[in-house]
Amino acid sequence: MTAQVMEQQTYLPEPAEEVAELLSFLSAHEMTRGARPEPRYFLAGADEGDHVEMPAAVHAVLLQVLQAMKAGKAVTVAPHSKLLTTQQAADLLGVSRPTVVRLIDDGVLPGEVAGKRRRMVKLDDLLKYREQRREQQYEALMATSADYDADLEDPEVLEARLRRVRAEAAARRRSSTA
Repeated sequence: MTAQVMEQQTYLPEPAEEVAELLSFLSAHEMTRGARPEPRYFLAGADEGDHVEMPAAVHAVLLQVLQAMKAGKAVTVAPHSKLLTTQQAADLLGVSRPTVVRLIDDGVLPGEVAGKRRRMVKLDDLLKYREQRREQQYEALMATSADYDADLEDPEVLEARLRRVRAEAAARRRSSTA
């Protein structure tokens, strides 16, 4: 069992009725109990009184897995150590290893040197960076978006307006990196 825990595993969705029943139970439980400061959840064994309290983080993972399975998606569980190689960090970010090395060298992503050339990244630092990057991407999307009403606006006018907004956003990006 220990070796299996350390490996990445993918779980296919269970029959929708089974997952929906679990998800419904957990949702109903939360609704009837209200928003308590510290909700407590237990896993029950076969015998009466045979149970163990489930930590909040495990409960959150369970909910995410159930929601994905209910949507018909497979779920992969991939354990990570708290200190990652640049390749592992690159895989989590969906970028190349040289990009992670450059982010560390530029001071954008905190990294540690282990040995002469090997760089390591703390998982917490990587997750914070990924969240900041997502927020910046959402802000960039919002900065270049525009409302469009096909009945009231000419598509060519909208296209010109979008070009202007994108040019302004690009100019802001260039001035902030200079």
